[in-house]
Amino acid sequence: RDFNYCRDTAAGFIAIAEAENVAGEEINIATQTEISVGDLAQKLIDMINPSARIICEEKRMRPEKSEVRRLLGANGKIKSLTSWTPRWSLDDGLKETVKWFRKPEVQARYKANIYNV
Repeated sequence: RDFNYCRDTAAGFIAIAEAENVAGEEINIATQTEISVGDLAQKLIDMINPSARIICEEKRMRPEKSEVRRLLGANGKIKSLTSWTPRWSLDDGLKETVKWFRKPEVQARYKANIYNV
C-alpha cells in the first residue's frame, strides 16, 4: 500500500487498522530514534529564530524521580506486521509543523502567551 498521501503516524494507524494479524498486539508507531528535549528545542530555535536562547526555569524542570528519563519507541513490530515504514525525517516534520503554526488562522487560535505548569 502507498502511504505517500499521509504522514507517518496517520499512515501507521491506517496500516494497523488494515492489517489482519494485529488483534491484541501492542504496537509502537515510531522512528526508532531519539532526541533530547534540549536538542529538539535548539532545532526549533534554529528554524524559527536563531537569535533566541533557551532559559531554564526550575519549576518547569522534570523532577528527578518523576518519570523515565529517555523515551525511544521501537518500530520492529509494526514493520514486521504491516507494510508501514517511517518516511519523514524529524527535520522535515518540524519544517511542516512550523509552516502550519505560521498560518494566520492557526495563530489566531493559538494562545502562545499561556503556559500551564
